[in-house]
Amino acid sequence: MNWLRLRSRGRGPTPPPIRIGAARDEGLDAARARMVREQIAARGLRDAELLRAFATVPRHVFVEVGSPYADEALPLPVGQTISQPYIVALMTDAARPAGGWRGTHVLEIGTGSGYQAAILAELGAEVVSVERHAELSESAGRRLADAGYEGVRLVVGDGTHGWPAGAPYDAVIVTAAGPSVPKPLLDQLSPDGGRLVMPVGSRVHQELTVVERRGENLIPSLRDPVVFVPLIGEHGFGE
Repeated sequence: MNWLRLRSRGRGPTPPPIRIGAARDEGLDAARARMVREQIAARGLRDAELLRAFATVPRHVFVEVGSPYADEALPLPVGQTISQPYIVALMTDAARPAGGWRGTHVLEIGTGSGYQAAILAELGAEVVSVERHAELSESAGRRLADAGYEGVRLVVGDGTHGWPAGAPYDAVIVTAAGPSVPKPLLDQLSPDGGRLVMPVGSRVHQELTVVERRGENLIPSLRDPVVFVPLIGEHGFGE
């Protein structure tokens, strides 16, 4: 860590050391607070725990290019993206278990940068995240560790198969779009009110879809129109 000590003048005491980069840290904190206030809360998402998590997780750790707290999606390697903050918040809010996140088991499909997984971990969930690109999974693991979320379990594989070893899940969040909800993901949902959130539609236009499972009954509902990268796999789009 770099420090700069200012030389005192006259007989006064030597000033305390000033950390180089402190102003930048304060600027990032202010940008994150503004993101929560103007992009998330102002659009109607007011759950206190949700806002606290977004105010806590350092999004800049998960972003390589662009402005990390801007109201836009940003590119990742191998043609993937990190969604704009509001969309991450919207999906998180839509997937929230009835009793809250703490202590729940959550499956994320599409690790990407690791930001969504970090938000879920900050909310108190036990998270398994599946990513088909090994390099993205490895990079996300480093970023999650840097941000203090080493407990997220990362899996490399076909996300359309889910991760049966950890089922049932109280929530499943799919961060890529498919032509329909993969049956393995529905099978891995908890029958006691498990909730799945996923963009469903064509490669160029989708509807954010929420499915709640009650026993063997699946209750779907549609939310907002969205555009996500395609979900590639046996139960998604082909290459």
